[in-house]
Amino acid sequence: MPDQFNVPSVILIGGGVRHEAAAQLKRLGIHRVLLVTDTEMMRLGPAREISSELEEAGLDVTIFDGVQADPTDKNVLAGLNLYQERDCQGLVAVGGGSPIDAAKAISALARNPAPLSHYAGYHKLPFPGVPLIAIPTTAGTGSEVTKVTIITDTDRDVKMMILSVNLLPQVALVDYELTLSMPPDLTAAVGVDTLTHGIEAYVSRKAHATTNPLALSCIEHVARHLKTAYAEPGNHEARAGMMVAACQGGMAFANSSVCLVHGMSRPIGALFHVPHGLSNAVLLPSITRFSWQSATGRYATVARILGACSHAADDMTAAESLVAFLEQLNSDLNLPRLRDCRGVDEVRFRENLIKMASDALASGSPQNNPRVPTVDQIIALYEEAW
Repeated sequence: MPDQFNVPSVILIGGGVRHEAAAQLKRLGIHRVLLVTDTEMMRLGPAREISSELEEAGLDVTIFDGVQADPTDKNVLAGLNLYQERDCQGLVAVGGGSPIDAAKAISALARNPAPLSHYAGYHKLPFPGVPLIAIPTTAGTGSEVTKVTIITDTDRDVKMMILSVNLLPQVALVDYELTLSMPPDLTAAVGVDTLTHGIEAYVSRKAHATTNPLALSCIEHVARHLKTAYAEPGNHEARAGMMVAACQGGMAFANSSVCLVHGMSRPIGALFHVPHGLSNAVLLPSITRFSWQSATGRYATVARILGACSHAADDMTAAESLVAFLEQLNSDLNLPRLRDCRGVDEVRFRENLIKMASDALASGSPQNNPRVPTVDQIIALYEEAW
């Protein structure tokens, strides 16, 4: 099959580009818009600011702030009902990956019949959704430029991964100024999430010539800027660098694929509601240890870019050094082990190991990993990350 590369038709990157939302909506011929966000974005102000600007530009704005962390199919249906009640013509998503993912799913169901679960997997969505402008407020998921949404199916307690070009936002407004208020713990978790995207996009069995430069640039930006953004939240250069990294990582993994880290991360989120970026960060060192010998040259390149070893180190030495580097990075950023994440109960964790491993494998992402695991190997990796 030929390599495929899909991104939004308009991507604006830089401080202040959030103020372009009204102009972009008018360009798309949209006058009645549903703004999808969460209560925290309303409390902190970015969603209210953008809503006010849209109204001042003469647009009719309805706010849906009922998106929870790790959005569910119920969140999506609630947003869809409001969209239809108000006869909206398009969507604006303001927030982290959760509001953007929820908005993608609302957009899809506005033009495709429910239930959403019919579209879980790859390329099952028959029609493009309604127009969506995505405005991220965290430098992490890259969801604003991806053709992927992750929504929890509440009946099965499973995170559905839906991938389709018909999920792409029409516009991404990537404004680092919206990340200046991120607290250090969130900066750390979404920053390592961004790194995970770059690494997995690069080592994936589906990586190709268009995604490789984006993945490597993402990793390089993280190496230069993550620790500064964590230590100096008001540092504009670091925040801008991490926003670029997140956007590049999103474009890379959405057009190659994610791998085992994401496959194992989703069941943790579905069962224990650990934020996606944090669960990725917790799993990354153990899965790198499991995987690197199956793509030694690629992991060695990652290690050299991150400064885990000297540029003169041979591939074996370089790749092996990456595991210790990632463990130290998590420690430097005060990221917990899995057992220390809020809401993760050990008894329930061990009772669900087989389900988690089976769900991870069934998601399809582990099959893109350089080393494809068995269910028993995934269970062992969960236990190692514990």
